[in-house]
Amino acid sequence: MQALFPLIAVLFWSFNVIVNKLSVGAIDPAAMSFYRWLLALLVLTPFILPQLRRHAGTIRLHWGKLLFLGFLGMVLYQSMAYYAAHSISALMMGILVSLIPLLTVLISIPLLGVIPTLSLLCGSLLSFFGISWLISGGHPALILAQGIGRGEVMMFIAAVAYALYGVLTKRWSIALPTWVSLYVQIAFGVVLLLPNLLLAESIALNAQNLPLVLFAGIFASILAPWMWIVGVMRIGANNASIFINLTPVFTALIAVTLLHETLHGYHIVGGIMVLLGVVMAQRIRTPHTQHNAVRTPDSHTSPIQTHDVEANRK
Repeated sequence: MQALFPLIAVLFWSFNVIVNKLSVGAIDPAAMSFYRWLLALLVLTPFILPQLRRHAGTIRLHWGKLLFLGFLGMVLYQSMAYYAAHSISALMMGILVSLIPLLTVLISIPLLGVIPTLSLLCGSLLSFFGISWLISGGHPALILAQGIGRGEVMMFIAAVAYALYGVLTKRWSIALPTWVSLYVQIAFGVVLLLPNLLLAESIALNAQNLPLVLFAGIFASILAPWMWIVGVMRIGANNASIFINLTPVFTALIAVTLLHETLHGYHIVGGIMVLLGVVMAQRIRTPHTQHNAVRTPDSHTSPIQTHDVEANRK
């Protein structure tokens, strides 16, 4: 029963990838990003506001770092995902989101001093070959001739931004309770998203897009991270992180069932290569050098980092 907490969290984040796709044509990406985090901010305010005074000194000391984290996690990651949904399928989005744990480990090499391992190098090559297989529809050589699509580039930037967000969260280790830190980041994110909202053509909420905002703002941004945190506390971060690898599987099942997207053979082959590469990089620790290998960081140890892995978060 304890495993249900991280499982449901991952399920919510997988559904949020579908919400990204459903928002196309229903609401401007700038409006979706802004309303989502504004709603989360309003819901959290009664619970977090009383704590802000006690931690005001720490917040003032680290406001620049919290601002940058808000930019990476709440602005860049989410905005890129919403815009990418206009040109790529939910299936592709889910698989690209699954790269976040691998990218987290790769970024940890220069920023956290993680020693590369043979399994990390092999897993990275396998995952990125899988992505090439997916993007090219099973013909990687076409990438050289045709290039990579705009949506894929946006989603990859989103994944890199969220991976960097997670690594910096670990590197800086700001002395704030998880939810207080997350609340301040969301507040900064709302402010940063406001200019883009004002430039949007249509920002009206209606019966079609309001349920999407409600799901993204409450289920994906508040309930999912809460369940993840409870899951980490009960079964441990390493055990909970295993469930993140189910994100592309859940996303594919939901996309095929609800959006009637077609699951092609290259989706299966490429997805398996990506997933195996991520698992290899996360789980197998064979030193690439003769030195003792430093334990690679668990990219899901921080509840803040995994509040929208869609994989949203990411």
